[in-house]
Amino acid sequence: MRFNNTPKLLSALLAALFSAAAFAIQPFVVKDIRVEGAQRTEAGTVFSYLPVKVGERMDDEKAAAAIKALYATGFYSDVRLEVENDVLIVFLVERPAISQIDINGAKEFTKDNLKDGLKTAGISEAKIFDRSLLDRAEKEIKRQYTSRGFYSAKVTTTVTPIERNRISLTFTIDEGEVSKIVDINIIGASAFSESTLLKEFELTTGGWFSWFTKDDQYSKQKLSGDLEKLKSYYLNRGYLEFNIESTQVSITPDKEKIYITVNISEGPVYKITDIKFQGELKITEEEMRSLLLFKPGETFSRQKIVDSVKRISDRLGNDGYSFANINPVPDPDRTNKTASFTMFVDPGRRVHVRRINVQGNSRTRDEVVRREMRQLESAWYSNEKIARSKERLERTSFFEDINIETPSVPGSNDQVDLNVTVKERNTGSLQFGLGYSNAEKLTVSASVSQANIFGSGNQLSFRVNNSTISKAYEVSYLNPYWTVDGIARGFDVYERDLNTASLNTGAYRSSSTGVGVRFGVPVTEYDGINFGFGYERTKLGLDSFSPQRYLDYVNTFGTKSDTFRGSLGFSRDTRDSIYFPRNGYLIEAGGEMGLPGGDVKFYRLQSKAQYLRPIWGPIVLNINAEFGYANGYGGKPLPFFKNFYAGGVDSVRGFEQSSLGPRDINGEFIGGNRRIVGNFEVLFPMPGVKGDKSVRLSAFVDVGNVFGPGEKIRLGDLRSSVGIGVSWFSPVGPLKFSLAKPIRQKPDDKVERFQFLLGRVF
Repeated sequence: MRFNNTPKLLSALLAALFSAAAFAIQPFVVKDIRVEGAQRTEAGTVFSYLPVKVGERMDDEKAAAAIKALYATGFYSDVRLEVENDVLIVFLVERPAISQIDINGAKEFTKDNLKDGLKTAGISEAKIFDRSLLDRAEKEIKRQYTSRGFYSAKVTTTVTPIERNRISLTFTIDEGEVSKIVDINIIGASAFSESTLLKEFELTTGGWFSWFTKDDQYSKQKLSGDLEKLKSYYLNRGYLEFNIESTQVSITPDKEKIYITVNISEGPVYKITDIKFQGELKITEEEMRSLLLFKPGETFSRQKIVDSVKRISDRLGNDGYSFANINPVPDPDRTNKTASFTMFVDPGRRVHVRRINVQGNSRTRDEVVRREMRQLESAWYSNEKIARSKERLERTSFFEDINIETPSVPGSNDQVDLNVTVKERNTGSLQFGLGYSNAEKLTVSASVSQANIFGSGNQLSFRVNNSTISKAYEVSYLNPYWTVDGIARGFDVYERDLNTASLNTGAYRSSSTGVGVRFGVPVTEYDGINFGFGYERTKLGLDSFSPQRYLDYVNTFGTKSDTFRGSLGFSRDTRDSIYFPRNGYLIEAGGEMGLPGGDVKFYRLQSKAQYLRPIWGPIVLNINAEFGYANGYGGKPLPFFKNFYAGGVDSVRGFEQSSLGPRDINGEFIGGNRRIVGNFEVLFPMPGVKGDKSVRLSAFVDVGNVFGPGEKIRLGDLRSSVGIGVSWFSPVGPLKFSLAKPIRQKPDDKVERFQFLLGRVF
């Protein structure tokens, strides 16, 4: 359309683009293009949306396309095209930008949480404001409140224009009162009482701690989970045909009370009559039957079937069948209330690992990761070996997170790659700290250590410790892979001073300087042997009030001694973690000996057994037993500074540190040559810190004592206590607290109910 140098409107409104009355224009050649009204948008951005360039012909079709394209960007509330002397002028009215978002009245959610929800609705700071999205934004805020039970929440939005074509959004929230569940009914239950079934629910009608747990606030997600728990409860007890017929959730007009009604159909209890296997059996039927957790004659249990399927699938996975599928199909006999099961086995294709790719290790060498892998390249895929590889990598403590994926190799149906992605943690530390315990009082310590020096996996550390009882200066080095077979070798140089005057034990002073070398030899994947040799020079100091037994020893053998020490031990460790084990066991047995040629001739034998097993969810049973025996040989007695002690936060809690066992005539604790300690603990997470493995609670029973030479070990002489404890790897160092009550004690025992350690590894 052309109007002899007089600007005319080509299009004013978007609706005109689609109007049947749209008029034709006389095409013209564009001499220039100008953009008017743009504040934030660059002219080049506008040009990129136009279907015509300078020197090209402009017509009504291209004009309509230009207006449509510019409106489609969402940046503009009005678009006009005009022509003046063959110059195309684009007039724009930009939509305002959201400068800031304020949220008032929010208490249940943080402002950041609500703003994250607004982003999903298309509203966020610095974005172009679209008024049509406000309704969606308000609904999103209400949805978040509804998920927490605030059904009466109201949201009011205020839009305030500010300079430079911007606006400020204010969401004012009236949360109202949270809707509480006042009644949950289960209709149709006859085999179990309603109270028994409701114990499976996370949602409740409220209790003493509902203000904290909020379990009386309705949540659709929680109800879905509770219904699944209810279904599992019945299916695991034989009710094969159990069904939830319907669920009704009603709320009172004031939106403060919620009623939940669940209608169920129980059906009869089914027994299992037969189990068959069909499909391509890659392992013998006998072996598959041995993996089943159920057998004919038992009551049907869905959980046992699910676990059995997993065991068979894992077993096939160990032979390379990583995509095995086992489908249990029931054949119910409703007349006799029995069901037979057919396990359809589809092993899928057998695959092997083409390549192991290590990612994320910017400091740690590839070989340090690869040497822990039990799944090898070009070998058949094995679930068990991959799981063990991840477990071994976790035990190095070099990585915060380890993720292993097995994608298929493109173009191949029998190969996968093993992608090991690690997130490294800082393995070097420079520490200076203060610690305090009932036994050692104030402790000053400093250390420089690197558990992964130069990314090699080798460990080097320098430690200094200074307390009222002990002073120590130590240098240690360990190469866990001294040989490619995994033989470890370490060196230690140390100087240690001990003064027991402030302990419950007999008073003496000792100063020891020594060097040593140690080796660790893996025997199997879980078994290992360790041995070492060392030299130590010890100087003793006694006071007039030291026990007579100590004075006699020094008078006979002198205050100085040279010891050539040898050690030998065996261990089997199947625990799933070193730091936070939940399953498995540890067995250690070994000892040290003053070898011939030295001044001190003795031997100390020690054994330890630890067993851990989950008993319900995150709750873990921990049983620990320790036994020690020591004596001298070659006509020499056991040196008193090699005696065993018990009592305190790391052995039998509730009794003072090192206060159990023999005493001299003055009542001083002198230790003994035999030590027995047993600990029975139930470990569970700290309420309110779900997922945090750095802190845990325990309820425990401790038992133990120390016995001297010639004393008989009688059960009646063992001391025992019960109590609760807290272990926490805090930012300031490890802490351990216990509150214990002795339940078997003697009148002259030293009782200490509350005990703690700070700044000491436990």
